[in-house]
Amino acid sequence: MTTPSLVDLLKAKTSEGAQELLARERTGVKELRAEVGGVLRLPEGVTLDRDDINYEAPDDETMILNLGPSHPSTHGVLRVMVEIRGEQVLRTKPVIGYLHTGMEKTGEELMYQQGATNVTRMDYLSPFFNELAYCLSVEKLAGVEAPPRAQWIRMLMCELNRISSHLLWLATNGADLGALNMLVYGWRDRELVLAFFEKVTGLRMNHNYIRPGGVAADLPDGWRDDVLAICDTVVKRMDEYDNLLTGQPLLQNRMDGVGALDSDTAVGLGLTGPLLRSTGVAYDVRRDFPYLFYEQVDFDVIVGTAGDCWDRFAIRATEIRESVRILRQVAKAMPAGDYRAQDKKFTPPPRNRIDESMEALIHHFKLFTEGFRVAPGDAYVPVESPRGELGCYVVSDGTSRPYRVHVRAPSFANLQALAPMVRGGFIPDVIACISSIDPVLGDVDR
Repeated sequence: MTTPSLVDLLKAKTSEGAQELLARERTGVKELRAEVGGVLRLPEGVTLDRDDINYEAPDDETMILNLGPSHPSTHGVLRVMVEIRGEQVLRTKPVIGYLHTGMEKTGEELMYQQGATNVTRMDYLSPFFNELAYCLSVEKLAGVEAPPRAQWIRMLMCELNRISSHLLWLATNGADLGALNMLVYGWRDRELVLAFFEKVTGLRMNHNYIRPGGVAADLPDGWRDDVLAICDTVVKRMDEYDNLLTGQPLLQNRMDGVGALDSDTAVGLGLTGPLLRSTGVAYDVRRDFPYLFYEQVDFDVIVGTAGDCWDRFAIRATEIRESVRILRQVAKAMPAGDYRAQDKKFTPPPRNRIDESMEALIHHFKLFTEGFRVAPGDAYVPVESPRGELGCYVVSDGTSRPYRVHVRAPSFANLQALAPMVRGGFIPDVIACISSIDPVLGDVDR
């Protein structure tokens, strides 16, 4: 028996196992959304219910087009496989995993107080929300409650982070749809927020600022003036962007009626955030499952009616103004007091005490070498991130490291809405729909 050559091996038909392509004549249209060619075939979880599209086109009349994973309009390393007939989109499927980092398994090897350093890097456009979800779950397990000032500080930083995330989305969405000026303006205004983050935490991104029991440091002198200046600037700039974008007919035509979803589909797919609210479902974790002190501030949950790209654009733009409204209330209501819990099991001693007290030195050493132990149990606490419900499920086995860490990432759940969004649309609509989802691939792959 002769050994096959490398050329023969390359020519040989490969098998994808359980995901192997089936012949089109063997695949029922309503059973399986399919791609044509040597690619993976997976169900998209939706039925073909549009009568104006002929999905049974001959193979030689359709083509598979790959958008990404290296593409400026896929918002990261996202690969989108699109079956098209001319310019019309018949089927599509997102392919993920190019950025997989194993952060959840890494979190199971870190002590509880190290976990925020890990999770902050998942959704790198809204790192404070990652840290908050993790810390709230750990605190629920450990029976620790952060002091009131720490909780108000967390609200302050998260709402600023929501503004910075939505501003970046306005920038990238404008670039995707041809409004290139908005790309410059959005990045410029986001810098105002990141400069404040650097002043408070020492870092522009991936802060490790929210920690079990409170926050890493108190707010600096003059923080209230800085926050109010950001609020005033953002409100003024949003009025300018309304004139630039909202009344622009070309931009409106790219989004109005494009990628429409109904509320039943959105709920069935587990969508949250602006995607779900654009269909008319007024679900916001801050209001429906209050955490921190959100029940003490006034804000509106912004909803749409058509569930299309235009509604999602309008919701995010309006949510920026609502976050400014919350920030003004937080700046007024911020109490005095500790910025972290004074439980010695969870909080390290002040730095100057280490040089003066042997007990403080021992306490510091044991906390950072052994960590703190958490009673066996499990906890899940959701928060409302700029992309939707973000929650962290933590299981404790009684040691200083979590037995299991799993993150309910909104980008991961929301990305499955792409298939029903673009069905029957055109290639430019795919770009608009990807942008309207606002996915962060670090959040998807983790």
